[in-house]
Amino acid sequence: MNRSVADDPAPPPSAPTAPPARPVEAIEIKRRLATLRTTTDSADHAHITVKPAICAKCPHSFCTFVCPAACYARIEGRLVFRYEDCVECGACDIACDQGSVTWNLPRGPFGVRYAYG
Repeated sequence: MNRSVADDPAPPPSAPTAPPARPVEAIEIKRRLATLRTTTDSADHAHITVKPAICAKCPHSFCTFVCPAACYARIEGRLVFRYEDCVECGACDIACDQGSVTWNLPRGPFGVRYAYG
């Protein structure tokens, strides 16, 4: 005998619904980044290096769009990189298809220390 969903006598009871979510306060990214603690390594062991000559010729500047910490910006036609707010996600390395960005995990005790998670 062929059965279909329409042959079932009654649909199953619906799942209980979750309580409504509390609204989340909109906080500017720079304020959120201020809660992170970073131990910066020496310039010889920088976890991100950027080649300005390649960035100057970049046709799209994808890194300025993917970085959640806004470490990359186009200012007066130049790509400016600020490592201080880096959250070490590696998105810039993935997005840069021009070969300018080199990203490595910070060594040893250096890098970001997350307080929440």
